[in-house]
Amino acid sequence: MGLDKLDLAIIALYLVGITLFGLRFRKRQRTLRDYFLADRNIPWWAIALSIVAAETSTLTIISIPGLAYDTNLTFLQVVLGYLVGRIIISLVLLPAYFRGELYTAYALIERRFGHSLRSLTAGVFLVTRAAAEGVRVYAVSIVVAIALGTGQIASIAIITILTLIYTFEGGLAAVIWTDVVQTIIYVGGTLVGLFTILHLVPGGWATIHSTAESAGKLRIFDFSPDFWKPYTFWAGVVGGTFLTTASHGTDQLIVQRLLAARSQRQSAAALLTSGVAVLFQFALFLMVGVALFAYYHVPSANFGAADRIYPKFIVSQMPHGISGLLIAAILAAAMSNLSAALNALSSTSIIDFYLQRKPQTDERRRLQLSRIATFVWALVLFSLAALSLHKVGRVIEVGLQIASVAYGGLLGVFLLGVLTRRANEKGAIIGMVCGLVCELYIWTTRVPWTWYVAIGTVVTFVVGYAMSLAFQQKEAKS
Repeated sequence: MGLDKLDLAIIALYLVGITLFGLRFRKRQRTLRDYFLADRNIPWWAIALSIVAAETSTLTIISIPGLAYDTNLTFLQVVLGYLVGRIIISLVLLPAYFRGELYTAYALIERRFGHSLRSLTAGVFLVTRAAAEGVRVYAVSIVVAIALGTGQIASIAIITILTLIYTFEGGLAAVIWTDVVQTIIYVGGTLVGLFTILHLVPGGWATIHSTAESAGKLRIFDFSPDFWKPYTFWAGVVGGTFLTTASHGTDQLIVQRLLAARSQRQSAAALLTSGVAVLFQFALFLMVGVALFAYYHVPSANFGAADRIYPKFIVSQMPHGISGLLIAAILAAAMSNLSAALNALSSTSIIDFYLQRKPQTDERRRLQLSRIATFVWALVLFSLAALSLHKVGRVIEVGLQIASVAYGGLLGVFLLGVLTRRANEKGAIIGMVCGLVCELYIWTTRVPWTWYVAIGTVVTFVVGYAMSLAFQQKEAKS
């Protein structure tokens, strides 16, 4: 069926409208605190929705339905770990972040260990976040190319430029408040999409349920002790807990939002509430995939890749108007995630690196350099997305694998700093390097990605603590 003028008008209206809305916040940015922390004056509910948007990308919206289409609902076991991880962060890491005036997660590392380890952790974040975000931006091109018929490079460029405009000008305040709008759009749009599929399948929910149940698509829990399966209860809950504790407790992308809250209590409320929202959201995306399986009932290979099924359905089967709304919803998720990444990468570059070397820089110059850094990172992410065009497989798993490779080392170091008193900088650096090397190695093996962060964290913590004790004994003897 394809998109018509009404669909294109809705998409264009969304793109222009959200960009202009984000630009409303440009006059409020006078200091780095305004630009990177929104003057710590954001209500908890807005931060909660922004956290949901920041961890939701086009990968999630198009790849999670594809995952359910190919498999079942066992991915929800990982999301249960997401909830446990948030509780751990609220109890262990948030109190440390709210002691003093911190702008980035890695300032906490310098306060506990020293400048060298701060630079190492911040550098690892920049490299891995940029790589993972490149895959996420690439996922946008799948949708836009199918919907609008534009080339994939042109599709990436359109979204990157429009997102850059309001992120460049409005800083974190623009990012968070556009996230709120975009979350409502893409969740609402996905609900509309699910109900539309229910009406298109003869027999509605009854047919979908029977078809999915006979194919084993409704299975949520897998208690088998098979280490090599990525979505068992054990891998999901343990792996999801470690992944979220790392991604939401050590990654500047999320920590920056937590630091923008008015108090530690509001920060914890935002974090925990976002977990409930994410559980609902993933259940929704998975059910879309189950419904699509009942509708098509053919192998995903017929579409080229599982990630193409949902966008293809939207463009070819949805009524006009709803198609445009759903494409706009997917673009909303893409732009919210990209804007979050640009602001986080910029803040780490300026605060953790530039200002460590030139602390006397005046406030006006700091703000100017922050905007320049935002622009430079937009170019970097565009380039990385273009290089990802030939990537195969489900992009949601590729993105999670890239991020997970670094998270173990980062979380291990943060836990060494918060939970121990005897760990020192030399030991922590060695532990982190060992953790990173270990994760790079297991990336080349059959070990499921759900175990990456847990393994890396344990290696980093154990080696870091042991080496710290060894250095202390050596210094005592000398």
